[in-house]
Amino acid sequence: MTNETSRTEDQLHKIPLRVTDTTLRDAHQSLWATRMRTDDILRVIDVIDNVGYYSLECWGGATFDVCLRFLRENPWERLRAIKSKAKNTPLQMLLRGQNLVGYRNYADDVVDRFVGLACENGIDIFRVFDALNDTRNLEAAVRAVKKHGGHVQGTLCYTISPVHTVEKFVQYAREQVAIGVDSLCIKDMAGILSPIAAERLVRALIRELKDIPIQLHCHLSSGMAIATYVEGVRAGAGAIDCAVSSMAGFSSQPPVETLATIFEETNYSANLDLAAIEKVAKFFTDLAPRRRQGSALLPYIDPEILIHQIPGGMISNFRSQLEMQNALDKMPQVLDEVAAVRKDLGFPPLVTPTSQIVGTQAVMNILAGQRYKIVPNEVKDYVRGLYGRSPSPISPEMIKTILGDEQPITGRPADRLTAMLPTATDNVDPRLIEREEDILSYLLLPEPAIEYFKWRALPEEQRPETPADLEVKSQKPAAATLPVKSTPSTPFAAAVESLVSAAPAMVQELLQKIEGLSLDEVVFRKGDQQIAVRAAGAPVFAGSPVARSTAVNAGQPASANLPAAQAPAAEPAWSRTIDAPLVGKFYLSPGPGKSAFVKEGDTVNAGAKVCIVEAMKLFNEITAPVKCKIVKILAADGAAVQKNTPLLAIEEIG
Repeated sequence: MTNETSRTEDQLHKIPLRVTDTTLRDAHQSLWATRMRTDDILRVIDVIDNVGYYSLECWGGATFDVCLRFLRENPWERLRAIKSKAKNTPLQMLLRGQNLVGYRNYADDVVDRFVGLACENGIDIFRVFDALNDTRNLEAAVRAVKKHGGHVQGTLCYTISPVHTVEKFVQYAREQVAIGVDSLCIKDMAGILSPIAAERLVRALIRELKDIPIQLHCHLSSGMAIATYVEGVRAGAGAIDCAVSSMAGFSSQPPVETLATIFEETNYSANLDLAAIEKVAKFFTDLAPRRRQGSALLPYIDPEILIHQIPGGMISNFRSQLEMQNALDKMPQVLDEVAAVRKDLGFPPLVTPTSQIVGTQAVMNILAGQRYKIVPNEVKDYVRGLYGRSPSPISPEMIKTILGDEQPITGRPADRLTAMLPTATDNVDPRLIEREEDILSYLLLPEPAIEYFKWRALPEEQRPETPADLEVKSQKPAAATLPVKSTPSTPFAAAVESLVSAAPAMVQELLQKIEGLSLDEVVFRKGDQQIAVRAAGAPVFAGSPVARSTAVNAGQPASANLPAAQAPAAEPAWSRTIDAPLVGKFYLSPGPGKSAFVKEGDTVNAGAKVCIVEAMKLFNEITAPVKCKIVKILAADGAAVQKNTPLLAIEEIG
């Protein structure tokens, strides 16, 4: 027998290894803060579709939120566009159980209709998970996927804690099989599943579940995932999640090229088109500089993740949010605090939404300088039991710290919810709703959806730049020119431009510190003209009677874009104000169409809710520090605010 004949026979006896490609969802969520555009995907989807993958994970997770909030895209249109071009490979999504693609539980009627629309628009495989591994939160989603003809993959959110043993995960798996899942995924969102632990867990699951296929999903954050896949597959897992090499590594998944090569030397074969993969890798290599968030290169391996367990999808957003709070230097303290908060809350696995809940509370504790001084609504709801059952009971002392005398619930959280679809759009302008899918988008993410609907309703030539486009501009070194649209130059503007161009170091020094005060900008004024110069060194034309401020500037204070002749009058020096505790968005009411917490002239007691500051995807209720009168509302509803921005002027009573 020749060597060639031997190789051919070996190939015939190889066990097929199924590979799910995560490039179009989890990879860019982990590495680019989910900033991949639909146009990016459509330029390469035909090549990806011919690689030979088992499935393409391309929807769900954070993509839904980011499409609306930052990209000003319709996520449903993205799904339809991908399906129209991907003819060979099943499409897969990540569904957060009763949370769907939002951050709280929704009623069963919403779960059923969302899944139905997802199936109609192209999703074939639904990976359904619950952040707490509470099977009660999976029941409605599993039932809906089966009803509408999809493949439902159950999920074990893997984590390490005193209560998360192999026996505990097997118990979760038995519960999921009992409600009808077709396959099971071990979801290692933080990259902390070791090769030995994977071998033990996979063997235990196969021994217990018999014919249920097992899939591995790991992030490479700690460096273990490649070895973990090898041991997990040899133990019996038949499928793995990978990303193309230029979108792999660190907080993303392992590279598909590496795993395909490794398994070729075993009795497993992924049978993928490596030439096609090479084209895809080149495409994303070229695209990355325009889509990555932030310019700093992250370390390839993060051993600290074995301690703080921040998942891949969260770590990039975590850094971005700390930068937004001007607190990136506090990252080490925050990571330590994450571990402490997680213990306080009963060791929840850190995956959306519990990663946001734990992570944001940790940030609040560090920024406030006092633990649990600020507690977001979502943290309170978690302790109330509205997200499900914590893996380990929360101590009575912690419950009292968060809820006071209120007691948590014990039943299935969604049982407390009434049908949402009948009254879904009662508070929405019907002109903003174009299709049934818009109703679902609004129900899941009200504020981002409304912002997108209003943006979409404008004539194309009148639409402002998207938040994502403004992010890109803010990251690039600004040239010393006036970023204005159709605004004629003036001698004064030209003079400031020349100054900045000729002496950027001097301007930077002015911006960095004057008499011990850190500055974000310097404003040059002459008569009724003013120019605001940002730290990047580029002058921003602020207006004149002739040219009425047509500049569009990311991150500029509102006053910097007003003509000087229209500049707001100086407010009186309020004796006492309620200030923003962190960077975020200011809201006077708990949601669109709902009544404001307070209005000018109201008298409120100490501890009464007066407004909300949304930050890091959570809503932080701001309360009155004392019994007081609301003298004046100082910020516009929906406005972006900086930390310590005065929100309400108050007058203490008694």
